[in-house]
This record gives sequence, structure tokens and C-alpha cells, in this order.
Amino acid sequence: MPLSTPLDSPNRSLSPSAVLELLKPITWFPPMWAFMCGVVSVSQPASSHLWTIFLGVLLTGPLVCATSQAVNDWFDREVDAINEPHRPIPSGRIPGKWGLYIGIIWTVLSLCVAALLGKVVVVATIVGLSLAWAYSAPPFRLKQNGWLGNTAVGACYEGLPWITGAAVLSAGQMPDNQIILMAALYSAGAIGIMILNDFKSINGDTTLGLKSIPVQLGADNAARFACVVMALAQVIVVGLLFLWGQTVFACIVGLFLLIQVWLMRRFLSDPEGFAPWYNKTGISLYVLGMLATAIALRTLST
Repeated sequence: MPLSTPLDSPNRSLSPSAVLELLKPITWFPPMWAFMCGVVSVSQPASSHLWTIFLGVLLTGPLVCATSQAVNDWFDREVDAINEPHRPIPSGRIPGKWGLYIGIIWTVLSLCVAALLGKVVVVATIVGLSLAWAYSAPPFRLKQNGWLGNTAVGACYEGLPWITGAAVLSAGQMPDNQIILMAALYSAGAIGIMILNDFKSINGDTTLGLKSIPVQLGADNAARFACVVMALAQVIVVGLLFLWGQTVFACIVGLFLLIQVWLMRRFLSDPEGFAPWYNKTGISLYVLGMLATAIALRTLST
């Protein structure tokens, strides 16, 4: 589907409200939460790192995550013209090539802030930004394949921010293996969360030939797979916490998981209809389990 509005309106003024909408502040919460879980998971007093914590929160949410949103909206403008024509780029409120320019500017700003936080953070930021661009931009355009795209987003939303948060409180050093393992597990579980987000765009993805997991497997099978992925990651987390002697926190995460399984039954009865509902309920319990796990790791290292 050709999209002419942005390129045909180069002289239209750039509204700050449209830029903010393009950067999608509502999407910043997951990586900022994961970053704070990383901070909590390290047995260092946060009070002596307030400035670096602030920069880390700024980096993971308003910079790196916002970059990914701008880049995605620019390269996905044809899809948005079908699924969300009111978005800033297809509606023409972000004129000309400003969607692309904002993505480039925010990439540079992200790297500048990362440089203030140490080598580990710089590497994590480079990986995250590379995945953000590869997810949306040709020739890679990982989002065309749900398996690759969702894995990339899961890493950017959970694992890399968690490692960044832990590194900030570890004087820029690589975190302990236990922290890295838990970050990886919650990243893997987040693949299921990304599948839930794909349900809202099944029609547009089908029209444009994007192979999201719901398109490839069908809504029912994709929903079951998402539930298995989210649950399995947390089962392993619970098992490791028990193994490491963190019984109380293992029980807390296990309880959150049991409630999620109960909620999944309703979600599976109508995946397309209840995906937004499960995002608000079950995913909230998932991220609370992340915090409980982070506290367990902190307790383990003291």
C-alpha cells in the first residue's frame, strides 16, 4: 500500500506532541522496570549511585526504547496505515522524513549517554540499538519473521536493561552469572509477551505478508505457545530460586505463576479478544515476579 502523506508534506510543522506520540512513552515502562530490577539485584547501596541510576533509566526508556519506536514507525508506516492510520507518520503529523531523522538523532543521544556509564553499558546499548534497527529496517527487518523479531524485542525489553541496571551498580562491570541467567530467562519468557502484542495486527500483518507468530500458527496455537513460553521461563526461575536456597521468593514467584495460569484459561478461550486483557492482568504478575526475583538475587549476594 503506497503511503504518500509524509513525503508529500515536507513543509508541515513538526509538533512536539506528535514527536512524543511517535516515541510512545507508554512502551518505556518494561525496559525501565527491567533496568530497576537489575539495580535491585545487586547488593550495592543505590543511594551512592543516584546520578548513574537516573542516567540508566533515561537510557533504557526515553532513549533506547524510544529510538526503537521511532525506527519501527518509520519503516512500518505501511502497516500502520492499515492498522493505525491515526499514528503520527501515516497521518502526516510527522512530515517528510522526520520519523527517520528522529530515529537517527535518538540513536546518537543513546550512545552518548551510554558512554558515561561504562563499557558493559556501552556494549549492551550497541547490541540493543542494533537489534532495534535490525528489527524494523531492511535488509534484516527481523519483524517479518515472528521468531526472530520477538526474540530480539524480548532481549531489548528485559535482558539487556536488566544487565545494564546491574552493571550501573557494579561500577560498569559485568554482573554475576546468576543475574545474567535470570535476565536471560525473563527475556525468553518475554517472547510470549511479544506474541500477545501481535494479536492486534493480525489483519495488517496478513495483508502485508509479515510472518508474525499468530499469522504463522493461527491465533489459537500462537496463544497456547505464548502461554507455554511465559510459564516455562518462570518454572525454571522458581526451580533455580529453590536450588539457591531462596525458598520464600521461590514461593512468591510460584504463586504469581499459578495466578497467571488461572488467567490464561480465560485468555485461551478467545485469544484475539482477551489479549489486551491478559496484557493488563497476567503480564502485571509476570513483572512483579521479576522484582521478587531481583530481591532474591540481592539477598543471595549479601
